[in-house]
Amino acid sequence: MNQQHDSSRRREFLGAAGAAVTTSLFTGRVKGANDRIAVAHIGLGSIGMSSFRATLSRPDVAVTAVCDLYQPFLDKAAAATNNQVRTVRDFREILADKSIDAVSVNTPNHWHAYMTVEACKAGKDVYVEKPLSYTVEEGALMVKAARKYNRVVQAGTWQRSAPHFQKVCEIVRSGQLGKVEFVRTWNYINNPPEGFGIDPGGPPPSGFDWDMWLGPAPKRPYTRNRVGRPGGINAPCFHWYWDYGGGQVTNWGPHWLDIVQMAFGEVMPRSVTALGARCHFTDDREVPDTLQVTLNYPGFVATYENRNGNGNSHFGENGIVFYGTEATLFVDRRGYRIIPERRGAAETVVKADAWVLGKHWDNFLECVRTRGKPVADVELCNRTTTSCLLGIVALRSGVRVDWDEENWTVKQPEARRYLSRENRAPWKVTV
Repeated sequence: MNQQHDSSRRREFLGAAGAAVTTSLFTGRVKGANDRIAVAHIGLGSIGMSSFRATLSRPDVAVTAVCDLYQPFLDKAAAATNNQVRTVRDFREILADKSIDAVSVNTPNHWHAYMTVEACKAGKDVYVEKPLSYTVEEGALMVKAARKYNRVVQAGTWQRSAPHFQKVCEIVRSGQLGKVEFVRTWNYINNPPEGFGIDPGGPPPSGFDWDMWLGPAPKRPYTRNRVGRPGGINAPCFHWYWDYGGGQVTNWGPHWLDIVQMAFGEVMPRSVTALGARCHFTDDREVPDTLQVTLNYPGFVATYENRNGNGNSHFGENGIVFYGTEATLFVDRRGYRIIPERRGAAETVVKADAWVLGKHWDNFLECVRTRGKPVADVELCNRTTTSCLLGIVALRSGVRVDWDEENWTVKQPEARRYLSRENRAPWKVTV
């Protein structure tokens, strides 16, 4: 079967499945055209504040509550609303508040599944950051909860809402690039090797609940590097420690591979391999800083690469390149560029629109009203996140993993231990 025909069949299947799912979502409270949607934000770090600001000035939204474990973040959000927003330290207060229609989950990865599932059970729609889940098993439970409780769940893979990324996917599917047999995605940067530095130890900052921050993750002594860079708590350093993330594979990988899978009809890889090591940084981070994940898809091969001691890719520090028999296409958040294989043919350069997080929230809120299916529906992001997590499974297990989509597992028994984790009590994810 050729690649374009195979992709077409997958799109038809997913479209039919999506129609069935959308029908099941038309239940629950439907907001009228003049009603304001009551939204609460859980997690007010750098990403959480972006979503907070994206909703704060909207006339169709009432930001009624915010939650964080660090008091200065709560104070900052309160000041932005002239103390009109309710601030809480325990997210369970927000889930118990029946006046809240939707929650935005902007916590570290290891909290995403528990909070999303509990929000669905509480009758709330959810906007949850990427990666969707910390483990493959958790992602499947999140999809199950969204469907069981008829909730709208939008993931934070906002590039799906960017017109130029949507256009790139159309170009790939159209055959304009010819047959695409290889795709490279990457994040390269040249950072100082000292990285986060060596953590001096000591107690958590005043006003910060370390045990609650750990939540489902294993109990550990507090270290500044796991939460934030020296000089501030507001940084996503947790991605570099196995208890909470998978480095840039699960931080940036879901953005780039999401567009790849979107372009090819939401296909999943058949097998995944990964190699990496700590080659650059001298701090205490655990996840390799130099690595390559190779994903064998039907009809093409893709890679995700990360390095931190050199930022040169001949295109940009991050992005996607689709290599076709007729042309090469590079895309990042600034736009895209098409380079024909034929010598002398003119290149195409298109600049992107302004940042589109607002458009992604537009889509989510519209679906809250109509009970429609969002552009980054939980099931789509679960497919992308799972593909990224398979890279981590391959890396940590040291084996090539073959994906069994029907049973949502890998075929290698020795690698399955990395598909799930026993959460610390009382934070077991139960649908």
